[in-house]
Amino acid sequence: MSEQQNQKGAESGHVSTIYHEHEEWAVNMGESTIHAKRMPGFFRTLKYATESLWLIFFFGAYLRWNGKQALLLDVNNRQFHIFNLTILPQDIWMVSLLLLLTAMTLFAVTSVASRVFCGYFCFQTAWVDLFTWIEEKVEGNPNARHKLDAAPWNAKKIQKKVIKHSIWLAISVFTGISFTIWFEDAFVYWHDLLNLNLSMLEWSTLTAFTFGTYFLAGFLREQTCFWLCPYARIQAVMADSQTIFPTYDVKRGEPRGKIRRGAEADSLKLGDCIDCFQCVQVCPTGVDIRQGQQLGCITCGLCLDACDSIMDKIGRPRGLIRYSSLDELDGKPVKKLYQHPRTLVYIGIIFIALAGIVWGLTHLGSMTLRVIPERQPLYVSLSDGSIRNRYEFKVVNKTDKDLHVTVSATGGIPGQVIVGSETPILTHHGRGTSFTIFVKAPADAIKLEATPIEFHVQAVEDAAVVAQYDSKFSAPKR
Repeated sequence: MSEQQNQKGAESGHVSTIYHEHEEWAVNMGESTIHAKRMPGFFRTLKYATESLWLIFFFGAYLRWNGKQALLLDVNNRQFHIFNLTILPQDIWMVSLLLLLTAMTLFAVTSVASRVFCGYFCFQTAWVDLFTWIEEKVEGNPNARHKLDAAPWNAKKIQKKVIKHSIWLAISVFTGISFTIWFEDAFVYWHDLLNLNLSMLEWSTLTAFTFGTYFLAGFLREQTCFWLCPYARIQAVMADSQTIFPTYDVKRGEPRGKIRRGAEADSLKLGDCIDCFQCVQVCPTGVDIRQGQQLGCITCGLCLDACDSIMDKIGRPRGLIRYSSLDELDGKPVKKLYQHPRTLVYIGIIFIALAGIVWGLTHLGSMTLRVIPERQPLYVSLSDGSIRNRYEFKVVNKTDKDLHVTVSATGGIPGQVIVGSETPILTHHGRGTSFTIFVKAPADAIKLEATPIEFHVQAVEDAAVVAQYDSKFSAPKR
């Protein structure tokens, strides 16, 4: 701010002092590295807790169940194994519902609390926080890191940089490994990795995730959120004046200025903001929340912790920076959650998708059957006067073992005979098996042109593995 602007502010009774030593905390465009300060507080603890959920990503694939990997997205064999459940391509609609569920959840959360996903759950945010924590342990606090970056290269600087980047690289490699083993058996992968026997695709995936993590979390950091993440652009259309953000109470905080004593303080009538810049120094994206809502704000709440700690020290009430909507700050009525039509639409879609997934999982079964009657011809009249129909059976064995199945039917025509399943038929695990079945019935017992018939298949090895399908037995007009 120029001297002329400061003079005009003083004449109007609004004094705002900006000190040149804080100019480096303007919105960073990538020309310098942001070394955010870490301060304890409720939102910092919450952030640690939510980021810890990513430990599931690192270690979840090592969980075993009945001698197998409990969670395995076996793309090569087109199977998803979730404990005892096996989801095959025929059930891919549930994966689509899961994607819809996660997307609508993200939209609903954004409409209520802005980019809270970015601040607490996003993998980029979590990895950057981990990398900067390591950086702080190796190189020191933000001031020490700024000095180290500006210092000439010497043995001490090289040593710290090598240690830091070695740890970063190790975490990046482990990230690539952890991603890959969700798609193949973890123990087999580690055996092949240690013996340098991975396929070209596996090496490519490991390399891409290693250097992607190392570069995005170690170097680009908040620039990824600014320029590469599409969510930063589209979230604005999902928020409105009722959406909750970290907000600065301008009426209470302005005019800001350093704490003064005596008559000078009374004449200035300063607000509660003492211009300490702690809210900016803890921000992982380097924005100044006092300037209003900005693209770089990821709604992490760390500025709330910083401001509250300062308010406690100077004996002023907390909440100068708080989670609030723009309408609330302007003194307008605050709507309840159920008064947001858009949010209710999101929640409705979430419940529909969730209900579909639950229904699909509870009706998944260990085996599915589909029966396709032959259309040309619909039936065949045999020389003995009986009528015969031909059916194509498609049995999907969702278990992890090959099973032999028997075929039976209920309903249909009295005296009907099933031909083609005199001996149990082998079905292969994890995929479909097709075979042909004929049903022959005496003509004089047929009363309808299309008679309902229900086919059943049952595993010989496990009687609980069954499936059925409703079809029709076709005959000449009566």
